[in-house]
Parts: sequence; structure tokens; C-alpha cells
Amino acid sequence: MELSLFSMLPFAFLFILFSISLTIFFNQKATSNLPPGKTGLPFLGESLEFLTDGWKGQSGKFIHDRMAKFSPQAFKTSLFGAPTVVMCGAQGNKFLFSNENKLVTAWWPSSINKIFPSSNQTSSNDEMKKMRKLLPQFLRAEALHRYIGIMDTIAQRHFDSDWKNTDNNNHNHDVSLVTVFPLSKLYTFWLACRLFISVEDPEHVAKFSKPFELVASGMFSIPIDLPGTAFNKGIKAANLIRKELREIIKQRKIDLAENKASPTQDILSHMLLTPDEDGKYMQEMDIADKILGLLVGGHDTASATVTFIIKYLAELPHVYDLVLKEQMEIAKPKAPGELLNWEDLQKMKYSWNVACEVMRLVPPLQGAFREAITDFMYAGYSVPKGWKLYWSAHSTHQNPEYFPEPEKFDPSRFEGTGPVPYTYVPFGGGPRMCPGKEYARLEILVFMHNLVKRFRWEKVLPCEKIVVNPMPVPEKGLPIRLFPHNPSQSS
Repeated sequence: MELSLFSMLPFAFLFILFSISLTIFFNQKATSNLPPGKTGLPFLGESLEFLTDGWKGQSGKFIHDRMAKFSPQAFKTSLFGAPTVVMCGAQGNKFLFSNENKLVTAWWPSSINKIFPSSNQTSSNDEMKKMRKLLPQFLRAEALHRYIGIMDTIAQRHFDSDWKNTDNNNHNHDVSLVTVFPLSKLYTFWLACRLFISVEDPEHVAKFSKPFELVASGMFSIPIDLPGTAFNKGIKAANLIRKELREIIKQRKIDLAENKASPTQDILSHMLLTPDEDGKYMQEMDIADKILGLLVGGHDTASATVTFIIKYLAELPHVYDLVLKEQMEIAKPKAPGELLNWEDLQKMKYSWNVACEVMRLVPPLQGAFREAITDFMYAGYSVPKGWKLYWSAHSTHQNPEYFPEPEKFDPSRFEGTGPVPYTYVPFGGGPRMCPGKEYARLEILVFMHNLVKRFRWEKVLPCEKIVVNPMPVPEKGLPIRLFPHNPSQSS
């Protein structure tokens, strides 16, 4: 935690007028049909408990406790300064995903709008709609086919250059000690930089990546802009990244004018050259904001997923052996230097089932917010217009009704038709399902292929805690010992 509860309370009183107005709002909207629950402290609501459960390594506890205490279908709370109804289970997911722009619309905490201030010129919703129109051109099947070779090249460079021994006291040069999470972030960030803005120099990427962790943490923090808070650090880091991006944008404009850059080489060129419906081109700051958002979204969740794949493969040797067998069958027929292709990735069925089971147990996207755009009823409860709605992956992923023995690691859950609809939601669902889902699948599978071809490994800390801030991460970054395969095994 950036600040203790007691150090934050005096600042909370600065918002006393806001809390009074919030209380009035609650009273005006209160009816006997609201879902059961509690709204916690003025202004803060239950945000601290919501966040600290994750920081303590008890991800999902906030949701499960209230489902058990109040209702397994829906409960009320207050999160990030807003009255909120948490909708639970497959029916809750189905209701929210099916009623996008009918009864509900997307909503983000004010912390996100303040970290991405240029989006306030319109609204976060409008900005996201614009991005969803831009992205399909870069995430369509033909483009994804082309990205696989680039991903494989970068993965090979990444393992050759970065997965080296970091233990100066280790005299066994055949065994390396590395910390996984920072390395997985470097891989996914390197890919995002290469494919979104054509930056791939390792030193440039490394310099660029350091502030991104602060931005991600600040996005879902209590919006108190005081020195030392996660929110304040997130704002400063975002400003620093924007400055770097604007330099890249200015140079790209020059390169495009001099035909030194291609109009179709990445999403940055497309943003610079494509006008909106009114014939207007995006301002540099708007482009910087959008690229910033893409870079955060394009690497954070995937880096968490590959980290936990490594964790579970270390704990489950029989699963590792099956992944290795599948990947070596793909690698053996390939000529020296031949890169992975689309057909190769379609053969990685068991490996992807393993990745899906990892995302069930440790969902990279914990949940997301919506806002009620009209009064409506759900499960016998009334939800007033203006209230926020929240869906949580924990309400289904760990539910034995949908996943028998939910604590058991079982990739076979994803064979055939897979889980019941609306129960497995690591990428969200409905019209707002993550548009980068297939991109994420490719970068995860390319990573797994290059990893298991090179190494076996073991965890250094057998019982390392998983914390959420705001993505799930191993508390110490998942240090492991790497054991390279014999050359004959990995050729």
C-alpha cells in the first residue's frame, strides 16, 4: 500500500462536501428493491477493502464474501467514489454483456480519466469507440498471420539476450536464476512497441517500459493526487511516456512526408494519416493518449498470463511434459532458422488449453465496470440510472457450479465446446470483448514455444503469494532456476 488507512483518513475529510452530496444521492435513490449490501465509508466506500484484499493475496475474497453474505446474484457497494451493484454469476455476465448500449454503457473510475486527460475532450466511451474502429485493421486475420514471424523473432532475441543468470553467487553456469515477471513484461512490451509504433531497439524499449508499471497501478487506485500515492505516480509516469511518444510522433510525421516510413507499417502511421468522419485528423496529444492506452493494454495482461503459465508448469511436471511434447513435434520438422507460422500455432491445442486454465485460475482481467443508462430491474432488484455495475471473473471462474473442483488445474475443461457460455470471461464478453484476444493468444503461444524448447525450470519460492495491483502478479516476481535442455532436445 502506498499509504496506510490512518494516513489517508485526514485527506478523506477534504472530500466531506463531496461525501455529503454522495449521501444525499444514495438517499434519493434508495428503495427497498436495491440489492442487499453496504456502502462503507464516505467517499472511499469499500474501495480500500476491494483493493487491499488483492494486495494481501486474497484475490476474489471481496466478491465471494459478499456473494455468500448478501446474494449470489447481485449486491450493492461503493467503489472509487461511485454507488455500485456487483452482478454475479453467468447470468450477471450475460445480462451485462447482452445489454451494452441498451441498459448499460462502459464506465471507468475517475482515476483513468485523469491519467488519460485528453480523452475528457469528449468522453472515455467515445474515445474507446474510435479505437475499436481503428483496431480491427491491425488485428484482422491477414495482419495476425504476418505478426507471427515478428513475434517469433523477438521471442528468440528476448530469450537469447535476457534469460541469463542473474545470481552472481551461482558458480554452476549451466543453471540460471532469473525473475520471471519483469522478463515477461519486457517480452510483451517489446512486441507491443514493435507492432504499434515500430520501436524495437532493446535499450529504447527498456527505457520506455519502466514507467508503465506505475501507470497501470495508478489507473485503478484511489484518486487522491498527493505525492507518494499510486495515483500521483501514475499521472507523472503517464506524462513522461506521453513526452516520449510525442517525439516519436513528430519524427514519424517527418518520415512519412519523406517516404521513409510506410503508411501501413503500424497503428501509429494509420492514426496520423486517417481522418475521422468529419475529415479531421487526430491531434498529437490524442494520438499519444491512444498509443499509451494500447501499450498498457497490449502487454500488461499477457505478461501476467505467461508468468503464471511458468508458475503452473513448474508445479505440474506432467503438464509441462505434454506441452513440451506438443511443441517439439512442431519444432522438429522445421529447417534451421525457419520461423513459426499460422499453421504451427493452430497445432498448439493442448498448450492453449493450458493457457486458458491458467487464465481461469488467475484471470488477468479481474472484472470491469459499466454504468446504468436507465432504471432497470435485475433478479428482482432495482438498479437506478447512473449507478455503476461491476462484473467479476471471480464470481464464475472459481464457482464449482460451473467448474467442478475449481481449485484443480485441469486443461481438459477447454476441450470440445469448452465451458458453459458466460462462465469463462478472461477477455470480457459481448460487444466489449477484448479486441486483442487473438493477438494475445499468438504472443502467449509463441512465448511458450520458445520457452519450453530451451528450458525446464523450478521455483525458488515454493509458496510465493499472488497479489493484485491492479493485475495479478507473484509477490516476489516469480524467481526460478532454469535448466537448459541438451542441444539434441531443443534443436
